This record gives sequence, structure tokens and C-alpha cells, in this order.
Amino acid sequence: MNLKEVLAENRDAVVKQCALTIFEQCGQRYSQQSLAQLTEATLELVGANFAALVDDDFSKIDRFIERITSLRLPSGFALSEVQHAFDIHRIVLVPILTRELSGPALTDALNRLNICLSYTIRKFSDYYQDLHEKRIREYAQRLERAVAKRTKELSASEAKYRMLVEEINDGYFVNQKGRIVFANLAFCDMHGYTLEEVIGRSYLDFVAPESAETVENMYSKRHRLKDLPDQYTYNRMNKDGSILPTENKVKVVRYKDRLAVAGVCRDITERTRMERRVREAENLAHIGQLTASLAHEIRNPLSSIKMSIQMALKTLDFDKSSLRTMEISAREIARLENILTEMLDFTRPLDLNLDMASINEVIDSSLDLLDVKIREKDFIIKKKFSKRIPRALLDREKMEQVIINILLNAIEVLPSGGTIWITTKYTGDRKSGVILHFADNGPGVSEENAPYVFDPFFSKKKKGTGLGLANVKKVVEAHGGTVAIGSMTAGFCLNVALPLSKKGKYG
Repeated sequence: MNLKEVLAENRDAVVKQCALTIFEQCGQRYSQQSLAQLTEATLELVGANFAALVDDDFSKIDRFIERITSLRLPSGFALSEVQHAFDIHRIVLVPILTRELSGPALTDALNRLNICLSYTIRKFSDYYQDLHEKRIREYAQRLERAVAKRTKELSASEAKYRMLVEEINDGYFVNQKGRIVFANLAFCDMHGYTLEEVIGRSYLDFVAPESAETVENMYSKRHRLKDLPDQYTYNRMNKDGSILPTENKVKVVRYKDRLAVAGVCRDITERTRMERRVREAENLAHIGQLTASLAHEIRNPLSSIKMSIQMALKTLDFDKSSLRTMEISAREIARLENILTEMLDFTRPLDLNLDMASINEVIDSSLDLLDVKIREKDFIIKKKFSKRIPRALLDREKMEQVIINILLNAIEVLPSGGTIWITTKYTGDRKSGVILHFADNGPGVSEENAPYVFDPFFSKKKKGTGLGLANVKKVVEAHGGTVAIGSMTAGFCLNVALPLSKKGKYG
């Protein structure tokens, strides 16, 4: 028999075995497909490979790649999952070729099979990555439009504030010899004082300590120098001790026949928040563009190297030392792919698939997924779940990833035998109805690093990407919740608050 006869005679058996193997071994997304769907796709792939192996016609493979990419990319299939599915055809076909052919015919058939698989993987990776990058660029463009829109809103907000000043809705004051001698009610309300408490008081009583020196220097020089800015920002001090960003616009005037400084005092808390959101949007747009470029430049070579190592491990004999070196290389490549995936996940638009679910069950399923890692280091998991927590609208898959990221953060730093505490609590408040409390007895986080743990790419771990907790914050906030570091004398503590749906059974 020749190669064409072998492929034709075994086609149905190969299609059936490939479809079943892909269903059982290529991951959760493939197992969610029906065998009929997988058989149909496998039949098309086997036909395309037949044309390439027998007639050197790769056009059918090109058409199949275009069709299968349009199905797999929107469904969230990872590049490695589809590559594995392509490799199943080779795994199933090699024993058949070895049984039916021999000598030069077998060598030629195996060589053709490897060339065909290499072409398919490379072509699919390039096409898949191009479409992925196109989506990221489109998302970056949407972010840029959002930045432009928010910038326009910020300008409109500024115009609105100026109009309010003209309508005397901002705080007005007159400072003479360091004392407030006149103030309107808006100024008093801004600082939490009555008019009687304000008049005669030192102007520095309304300035936060960190801004006092700057404001005092500007006031003392204003009578002598003409080139000082009329407008400046500082932090004001309210009666209740709160500190808020403020903007003053001042002029030297005469009040009751004596020199004084008159000013308009404006609260800019909301403007500051808007500016921060604009900066965050700009940073995300930049990260999106940078990630698309990095993914294209790094991922394709990684895929080729990974495939070469996998093929070498399956076809070549290595001594013990060389085998360990190759296995380490394969693991490190997989780690690099995971880093790229985390970067893409962070910049990708977040779409939630909400359904009623029990947060306690989500935590338990996440622990099941990490069971091997937990048992490897003999960690102690202490759970205390409230039975009164109602079911809530959640994206179960993304919340599982949140919990896994939090737990992995602890697992990676805890010594063997360490303890992780997980508590759930029902508050009865719909805005923060469910509180998830995670704590461990690891090294914790220093006080100076605590404000930055949720920032993208911030990490003190040797092999950390700094995106785990950033993605946690992104998903939790997309659910309308909040995440924050809790107070703890030792170890690390994290609190997640999630809102509840209006209806739901206890779970």
C-alpha cells in the first residue's frame, strides 16, 4: 500500500479517533462541544491534510484555518488549545503509518506529516494572532475615543465650574493680615464651619499641614511680587479633619481701605477624579498597543520553539540530563506564554456572563482546581462559610479566576505547612452584601508597598508579572464590588465585597 491508499482506507477510523481524543484531552472548551460538531470539523481537517500529504495542495488547509479561527477566537479558545487539537491528527496517524508502511515509504510519509503539521501550526498561529491583534487595536482605539470624550467632558466641567463662580456658588473669602475677615456661606460650608467660627480665624487653619508652607510663602510674597500665579491648588483642612483637593484664585485688593487678598475657593475633588480616570484610560490604551506589539513579536517564536521541543521529546531519545534540560525549557516556555496571556487578559475588554451562583460553591470549586498545589506543600486551609449568603448574579468563570489568583498569591509565598483562612460573610447590605475574607500567615506586604499591590505590573516576587491582583481588582469592580487590603499584624489579608442581586435563593 502507498500513502494515499493508507489514508483513504483509514479515514473514517482516524476521524472518529481524532474527534474523541480532542473531546477528552484538549481542555474544557472542547469538552463543551458536541461530538457531532467535533467530528464535522475533524472530517474537514483530515480532508485538508489528505490534499496536502498526497497532492502537496495546502489551499484546503488555508481555508480550514480561516474558518476554524473565526469559530475558536470569539469563543475564548487559547492558542495552545487549538494547536494541541491540530497535533492530535499526527498522534493518531503515526501508529497507522508505522503499521501499514515501512522503509523509505514510511520515512517519506512521516516527513510529509511533520511538514504538514508544522505548516498548519505556523499558518494558524499567524492568522490567529493577526485577528487577536486586530481586536486589541480596535479596543485601544475605543479607549482613545473614550479618552477624547472624557477630556471633552472635563473641559465642559471646567466651564461649568467657572459659571458657578460667577453665580457665587463657590467659596469667597478675604484674608487680611493672615486672618479671614470676610467669607460667604459657600466657603463656610466647604470647610464645615459656621460663619461665626470662620471670621477672625487664621487662614492656615483651613489649609492641610502638607500644603501650609507653600500657601504661607505665596501669601507672604503676594504683596511684594507681581509675577506670582493668581491660581494655585492645595489641600484644604475641614473641621472634621478630612483633607480635600482645592483650587484658589486670588487677587490683591483693598478691603476697608487696607490691603488684603480676596479669593475664590473651589472644591476640585470630582475634577481630580476625572483627571485620574482619563490618565488611567490613556495608560490602558498605551498598554493595549504595547501588548499587541509584544504578543506578535514574542508569541510566534515561542510557539515554534515549544512545538519543536514537544516534537523532539516525542521522537528523539535523550539521556537523563538532557531530558531534564528539555523539560525545564518546555516549562519555562509555558510560563512565558502564561505571562503573555495575563497581559492580554488585562488589556482585553471585560465581558461578563452573569448567572445566579453561590459564592461558597465558587470558592470550593476554585480550591478543587488548586488541590494538587495545596497538597504538595501541605498547606492548611481553614474555611468558615456563612450559610445565609443568598445566590448572586456572578460570572462564575471569572470569579473562579479571581479566587484562584488570590490563593496563588498566597501559595507562591507561603512556606510548607502554611495556613490560609477563607471566610464568607453576609452583611444584608445589597451594595456590599457578601464579604470574602482571605488571610494567610506568610511574609505579608510592607507598609510602603501596600498602596501599590493592585497596580498593573507591580510585583516583589522573583517570577511575578504584577498582573494577578490587578486582574482581581478589574473583575471585582466589573461586578460592582470592591477589593482592599485588610489590617493584619502578620501575613497578608484581602477583603472582597460583592453586591447582591435583587432576587435569589440562599446558597
